[in-house]
Amino acid sequence: MDDVELDLLVGKLDLGRKVRLLTGATTWRTAEEPDIGLRAVVMSDGPVGVRGQGWDERSTSLALPSPTALAATWDAGLVERLGLLLAAEARRKGVDVLLAPTLNLHRSPFGGRHFECFSEDPLLTARTGAAHVTGVQRGGVAATAKHYVANDSETERLTLDARVDERTLREVYLLPFEHAVEAGVWVVMSAYNGVNGTTMSENPLLDEPLKGEWGFDGVVVSDWGAVRSTAASANAGQDLAMPGPDGPWRDLVDAVERGEVPESAVDAKVRRLLRLASRVGALNGSTPTAPRVERPLDLLREAVAKSTVLLRNDGVLPLSPGTTVAVLGPNAATARIQGGGSAGVYPESVVSFLDGLREVAEVTHTPGVCLDHRPTPLTTDDTRNPVTGEPGLLVRVLDADGAELTAEHRLLGRVLEVPLVEGARTVEVHGVLTARTAGEWRLSVAGFGRLTLDVDGERVLDEHVPLDTDDPAVIHLTPPHRQVVARLGAGQEVDLVARRELPEHTGTATVLAADPPEPDADEELARAVGLARGSDVAVVVVGTTDEIESEGFDRASLALPGRQDELVRAVRAVNERTVVVVNSGGPVELPWRDEVAAVLLAWFPGQEAGHGLADVLFGVREPGGRLPTTWAAEQADVPVSDVRPRHGVLRYDEGPAIGHRAWRRAGVAPAYWFGHGLGYTTWSHEHAEPTPGGVLVRVRNTGPRAGRELVQVYAADGRLLGWAHAEAGPGEAVEVAVELPDRVFRRWTADGWVVDRDTDLLVGRSAGDTPLRIGERSPHVAE
Repeated sequence: MDDVELDLLVGKLDLGRKVRLLTGATTWRTAEEPDIGLRAVVMSDGPVGVRGQGWDERSTSLALPSPTALAATWDAGLVERLGLLLAAEARRKGVDVLLAPTLNLHRSPFGGRHFECFSEDPLLTARTGAAHVTGVQRGGVAATAKHYVANDSETERLTLDARVDERTLREVYLLPFEHAVEAGVWVVMSAYNGVNGTTMSENPLLDEPLKGEWGFDGVVVSDWGAVRSTAASANAGQDLAMPGPDGPWRDLVDAVERGEVPESAVDAKVRRLLRLASRVGALNGSTPTAPRVERPLDLLREAVAKSTVLLRNDGVLPLSPGTTVAVLGPNAATARIQGGGSAGVYPESVVSFLDGLREVAEVTHTPGVCLDHRPTPLTTDDTRNPVTGEPGLLVRVLDADGAELTAEHRLLGRVLEVPLVEGARTVEVHGVLTARTAGEWRLSVAGFGRLTLDVDGERVLDEHVPLDTDDPAVIHLTPPHRQVVARLGAGQEVDLVARRELPEHTGTATVLAADPPEPDADEELARAVGLARGSDVAVVVVGTTDEIESEGFDRASLALPGRQDELVRAVRAVNERTVVVVNSGGPVELPWRDEVAAVLLAWFPGQEAGHGLADVLFGVREPGGRLPTTWAAEQADVPVSDVRPRHGVLRYDEGPAIGHRAWRRAGVAPAYWFGHGLGYTTWSHEHAEPTPGGVLVRVRNTGPRAGRELVQVYAADGRLLGWAHAEAGPGEAVEVAVELPDRVFRRWTADGWVVDRDTDLLVGRSAGDTPLRIGERSPHVAE
């Protein structure tokens, strides 16, 4: 629909109806306007899947590998295919706008939401994000480039003011968004934080460069609750305030009538919203047909293997058929497939690392260590509905007198949303738990307001939890727990009834959880050592927890939690063929990395975790990943570690030198450089020469099997300029062309962009391994 047609539609609306369209009708939907053929536009969180409108474990989703894993593929084609799969999922769930990809950077490994962002490098982030956008929008679903901009820390994320100089903004933090706009992204999300003194929903960066210089013609939607003013944000480039129906823009009519906001500004926002609606099929037309993606589980399995990074291998991998494997570690049987926070989905099924290996090898298993974690919500595995007897729980909404208003069968004790009918005062979660083991069970309830827990009719918990935060991730996803201990016998059934009151502005999230007694830690460690001693190979799966990597807070430590390092060393002491699989979204310390036979980085790999890992371990597929972020040997070495604002201000004093460029400037060697990763063959980089459009590189496969190599090109100052994949058989040499367009040589100056090719080029396998060098380039100025 062209601008003339859009203007005609805008002209049919009076001021009140126009303003009504600019704030969400609900948490996930925009307002409709049938008189002009406009239906509601439906939004959903991403990026690892499409959850749909709200949080309901009965509405399952395909779960992709985390964004850090996708960036580790360095494969735009694969990411685009996965984006199309997300579009298919969106249409299946009636979703028009996917709130992904996240284009913020790994400014520091201490960032708590690391897993949801692609990389420390702006160019890798930009190209991966653009591919994601292209794939999603090929399916007629809008992608959302978020969070614009400098939203790289979780501490005080709602209010911090990021102080970033213009060169750093342009060359580093804005670059991925610029690429997303060039890819045709239909939505950009403004962040909670401020930049250089102005909160982003009011920031001039929404106009320049976003809407002006770059020509973005889509909708700027706010992060949920990020619009905090009426006139100031309405006069900025902000277009849509979410969620609704309440919000500061409900006063926009009065602001226009008082002359504080020109009606033309309102018209411009409505025009953009209608353009978005037209693109996704919500305006005078039917919703686009859902794209068809063949064999989606195979695609997810391929993505796991292509994102897995082999950090070290002394020859133990790949494993041979018939190998007996001790599968150990706390994350082996319950793999962490996704990070915590608003990005979460409910997968229909998950193939754990343990299950995947059981399909291809003779396996023994024990965790070896236990980790402290948030209480475990009740599930259909151990709980039945007290009324129907079905596996699961009964969830009711009660009025002030305790009378039932609604009732439904649920599958999980983590109930984040319930029907809020008139008169609702209490949420009740009720289930009959069968204790699997005897001992002291930890029973807990989470929520805000008054919490109670009854066990077999006896009140064991009654406490008021005050609302002490305005962070929506805490209020709606991770409310605080209150816990009691109950001694239960093996096989004993207990009736559990948890209730929470519903004070205003506290959401509805209610959790009923139960954790069994933990085994003796020393005995469990000894059991793991015994299994390792009796197996051909020991695979130890270590990783992080929701308390370490999640939305809403940053990390204080890069160490693995609990006794996991001790477990690795104890197993290695009895089995020299010890393979460690790291199940984390971002960097952790690996103090034993040079002691074990192999180290694999699996990230948060999505629902096909076990199948993908089994393919890699037994050589069905190569580990195709390369690091999208530098990993430190010790956290004290990290050159950019400041993620906590001081007096509300977070200074980006390091300038453009983040990630591998910061490591290079600091002169400290990390454990593993950006771009590092091994395959199951070896390579020699033999020659590189300049071409009119880039570099031609000859590489040779010097190993015993066919493989795939990632050829990387850097500027002399460490900037990543380009990359390409090479494939060759044993002994074969191939030439690969790496394109280097003018834009990768741009620098921001007081006069704007200047293209400066006057730099030597470094060619190799990672930011720290560049054996080939090309010198002397000529500068020129960009037009």
